[in-house]
Amino acid sequence: MLQISELCKTYPNGVQALKNVSLDIPKGMFGLLGPNGAGKSSLMRTLATLQEADSGSATFDGLDVLVDKDKVRRILGYLPQDFGVYPKTSAEDLLTHFAVLKGLTERKQRKEVVDGLLQQVNLWDQRKRKLGTYSGGMRQRFGIAQALLGDPKLVIVDEPTAGLDPEERNRFLNLLAEIGEQVVIILSTHIVQDVTDLCPRMAIICEGEVLLSGEPLQAIETLRQRVWRKVVSKDRLPSYQRDHTVLSSRLVGGRPVLNIYSETQPDDGFVQVDPDLEDVYFQRLREFEQAA
Repeated sequence: MLQISELCKTYPNGVQALKNVSLDIPKGMFGLLGPNGAGKSSLMRTLATLQEADSGSATFDGLDVLVDKDKVRRILGYLPQDFGVYPKTSAEDLLTHFAVLKGLTERKQRKEVVDGLLQQVNLWDQRKRKLGTYSGGMRQRFGIAQALLGDPKLVIVDEPTAGLDPEERNRFLNLLAEIGEQVVIILSTHIVQDVTDLCPRMAIICEGEVLLSGEPLQAIETLRQRVWRKVVSKDRLPSYQRDHTVLSSRLVGGRPVLNIYSETQPDDGFVQVDPDLEDVYFQRLREFEQAA
């Protein structure tokens, strides 16, 4: 269990990235949702011991994450949003290098670990290829392989599916789901569907504040009978946005399709629809914007 309590972080430029963030994160996949600039990466970097918090606490199975940084790094696997590789080095050689840095100094054991990870992330057949020739999805799978070195108990992945095509995204998420059965995995993303598909628990964060935490299915249930949909004309869109809580607007055949949050039917022609996690996400963001 990772327990985060009242974590705060303000950067020198005055941006308050984390505002009293408190979360309990159990074993398994945990989704951290939020728009760009919400504070997700700041929280990830703090938990990964890459930056200091101003105040608050974080403990993992009794270990003080903010103080015992060397011990945390021994049980941590981290895949940052921008994971760089040496383009002229093969996957096998670079993963072996990372394994040495992780403390796997015995050659036979190190080779067994590296070979096993390359097979686990489905890169064994491409292990001799230079990383500069890898696709985005292959580089991400290599990234998760290095994050799993040393049998980590806490794995943090920051926006891992950004830029991946649908097939690579599914392959990567399936890999995370398999790993997440044994350890704590924090999946930071702005892609709602990733959390819907994978995470039994989640949180929504915006401007450094936790807007919601809990189980996705329970959060969806709170919007039951409160989400309405209608196809409208483009010239009517501004009035609906002014007078109602518009959760989302999509152009279908050149006309906006609105999802609106309302206790009652907003207008003639609106039909009630089953909510999903995207509706929950936007409803919390709209509520936060209105309160600001």
